[in-house]
Amino acid sequence: MKSRFSLVLPLCVVLAIVSWASAYPVTRMALQEMSPLPLAATRYALAGGIALLWLLVTRPPLPARKDWPQLIACGATGIAVYNILFNSGEVTVSSGATSLLLAAMPLISALLASVFLGERLLLRGWIGSLISFIGVALISLNEGGGMHLGKGAVFIIGAACCGALYTNLQRRLIRKYGALPVIAYVLIIGGILLSPWLMAGITRLETAGAVTRWSVIELAVLPAALGYAAWGYVIGQLGAARGVLFMYLLPPVTMLLAFALSGEVPRWSTLEGGSVVMAGLALATFPARRKVPVIVPENVELGEA
Repeated sequence: MKSRFSLVLPLCVVLAIVSWASAYPVTRMALQEMSPLPLAATRYALAGGIALLWLLVTRPPLPARKDWPQLIACGATGIAVYNILFNSGEVTVSSGATSLLLAAMPLISALLASVFLGERLLLRGWIGSLISFIGVALISLNEGGGMHLGKGAVFIIGAACCGALYTNLQRRLIRKYGALPVIAYVLIIGGILLSPWLMAGITRLETAGAVTRWSVIELAVLPAALGYAAWGYVIGQLGAARGVLFMYLLPPVTMLLAFALSGEVPRWSTLEGGSVVMAGLALATFPARRKVPVIVPENVELGEA
């Protein structure tokens, strides 16, 4: 029983990372026949339906009335606005570059927490922040095709900021209600906010090819529903500080999946900028070693053999 339980955590890590990484190339595949907003609406209508079914089966306690504005804000920033920007950016930005730009999300979240929540950021955090944003700028300039930020890259950076804001907004709610109920409500709220584009998405799916239809289903089931559920378990077991380190696996896994699914080869300049982003993130958030104090018994003098 113990060995079987010990496998749950690594399996959840793999499920979360692989499913989220798949969202980048699969979204680009779906965008071949669907517009960004209808795609987001149909994806989260399906994901919200799965979340609603889970709530009906498990019946967790309803959130207090005073917490609903914060839940709605989470659904707006973490699902609706995030996916509008994410899908719009993926029209012109490669999957690998998108994943690297979004890899700055944990650092942006830390910066927001430092400013608005009073959480302390060490000197190396600020240095890592500068290094990471240099890498983000390198990727953005390359994707824009000149010495200016390309429109798609700006959308992806905006999505990263929304994801970081969502991370800070949900912290208190997860501590109060648990990760899975909060995620379920957020998915439903996000689906409702995107519903004005749902009919356009359904109409487009009626004439879309099989690849596009399966892409929408994959995006709803794996990254949106199962991916968030698995990640909630990981954060519950390891905590946010340790669990977020696994997000560094997203860019390389995304590039592998993008190459396998669509033959997308990352540019050399994208890899260079990505390495700068990853170096800055590692410097800013990797836990520092703590010195273990040496305790000398009272009856032992220093220097004694």
